[in-house]
Amino acid sequence: MIAFSNAKINIGLQVKRKRPDGFHELETLFYPIPLTDVIEILPHNKFLLEQNGPFAVDCPIKDNLVYKAYDIVAQDYAINPVRIILHKNIPSGAGLGGGSSNAAYTLKLLNEIHDLKLDSHKLEEYAAKLGSDCAFFIKNKPAIATGRGEILKPYNFSLKGKYLVLVIPEIHISTAEAYGGISPKMPDKQLDRILTDQNTWKANLKNDFENHIFTKHKQLQSIKDELYKSGAYYAAMSGSGSSMFGLFNNEPEAIELSNIRLQKTFQLEI
Repeated sequence: MIAFSNAKINIGLQVKRKRPDGFHELETLFYPIPLTDVIEILPHNKFLLEQNGPFAVDCPIKDNLVYKAYDIVAQDYAINPVRIILHKNIPSGAGLGGGSSNAAYTLKLLNEIHDLKLDSHKLEEYAAKLGSDCAFFIKNKPAIATGRGEILKPYNFSLKGKYLVLVIPEIHISTAEAYGGISPKMPDKQLDRILTDQNTWKANLKNDFENHIFTKHKQLQSIKDELYKSGAYYAAMSGSGSSMFGLFNNEPEAIELSNIRLQKTFQLEI
């Protein structure tokens, strides 16, 4: 059985405060985009995880979220071992949720293959244990996320027909680097109010990680500037980076950028 495990972008990201447990209180809009990995699950006599594709991740198998998704289900249900083939088109460490999406889609596939009859609420419970944004990919619809990103509120929102230019430079930003320089603050305006008027996004819709990350990685600011010069009505970094995106009302002409891992243009369908 095969599934196409998609990425997401963050549209606006407010870091409000640091909590007593050491995590940060966030608010952001998760929005699914049509950049996908491919996951195939086949019957096998023991568990196997194979990776290929341009962005295959070299890490111990037990650190991979796909394995963790299988393991968390296997602890509660007598499921058969499987062979999982993961074709990676989504770069890791780019703020696109690729690993989280892989985990969520693995949960959904295992549920279907083994006829576990788990509803979306139970799948979200499992997903939330695997990562802060994993649960989003269970329903995979626009949602405002709060807490660490695991508290989801469906949001009636569409960019259907708009064009997305996704740019991922040759820059890796660790979680420690991203959060190490952040200065949490309560926002001047609530995210859901800002989102209602796309004409004001450029002035009001912020990703709070950009200020200190752009200071160190000036190429990201240059990419953002270039997206605006090319006609984007909004451009920003997704998550804690390093992926950048621009939203366009009309299909943009090719944008010439250097030192890029990935650059793609999509017409959005949601």
